[in-house]
Amino acid sequence: MENNNITTAFELPNKKIIKNLGLVKGITVRSRSIFGTIGGSLHTIIGGNITLFTSLCEKTRNESFELMKKHAEELGANAIIGVRYDATELMAGVTEVLCYGTAVMVE
Repeated sequence: MENNNITTAFELPNKKIIKNLGLVKGITVRSRSIFGTIGGSLHTIIGGNITLFTSLCEKTRNESFELMKKHAEELGANAIIGVRYDATELMAGVTEVLCYGTAVMVE
């Protein structure tokens, strides 16, 4: 599936939704390593962008996004609309990231 057929909007420009295939999702649960936690904690003293955490967040979101795409492709979708992210801290240092949307067929 092409990324330009995935949107947070509820329609795709110049495309007609011909079939709604339902909710698709990708869920990833991640924890920070002890080294990342120490490195990130030390970085808070200096301030600015904490690149260790930024990198972890980006990897986690990308993984949940790719899992959502795979789920949609398994249903036969060629597009996903209404894409959203959600995150929940399950316990200290452990976070679930959910990427979800509606799988559709477009022409």
